[in-house]
Amino acid sequence: MKPLQKSIHWSLGIAVITLVLAAIFSVISTFILSGVTWAVGMFIVFIIVFLGVFFDTIGVAATAADEKPFHAMASERLHGAKHAVLITRNADKFANFCNDVIGDISGIISGTASAYVVLQLSIQLGYGDTSIQQFAISILFTSVVAALTVGGKAVGKTLAIHYATPIIYQVGRLLYFLEVKLKIKVFSGNGKTKKKKN
Repeated sequence: MKPLQKSIHWSLGIAVITLVLAAIFSVISTFILSGVTWAVGMFIVFIIVFLGVFFDTIGVAATAADEKPFHAMASERLHGAKHAVLITRNADKFANFCNDVIGDISGIISGTASAYVVLQLSIQLGYGDTSIQQFAISILFTSVVAALTVGGKAVGKTLAIHYATPIIYQVGRLLYFLEVKLKIKVFSGNGKTKKKKN
């Protein structure tokens, strides 16, 4: 299959996966948020933000990691080392899924959840739907969520670059567990050897 065709197939596939995951996450978050207090809703928003930061960190670590240390680990038969090699060899696709799919979905859902929290807080405080107080709360809470998201991703990127090997090894161990224990295979091929960075 030609590179362009592979790229188109991958793009279409990831678009479908994003559509399905976005729908699932949206339904779950809506179900969880319905009927909860603003404080609980705020906690859920922070969890969603953390989820986006977490996957963004993993995605960056995948692009920063070198597969050589994992070959050494695999020679010692450490569980997850072979999966870590596959992650580095498929770093572009893996990072695309973690950073763009999960990261963007988390951002969208956290925004929707934030609006719900602001509404619940305004109702509890007795403010109207178009009051200045609600507007101020909305700006404040949205700003905090944005700051946590951007700041968290900045810290995550720093950690991902400096600790790429241990991060990807732990992800490899998780994929090993999924494949061996739960029979869920993430990678179907060996991929290409990752080119060494200059």
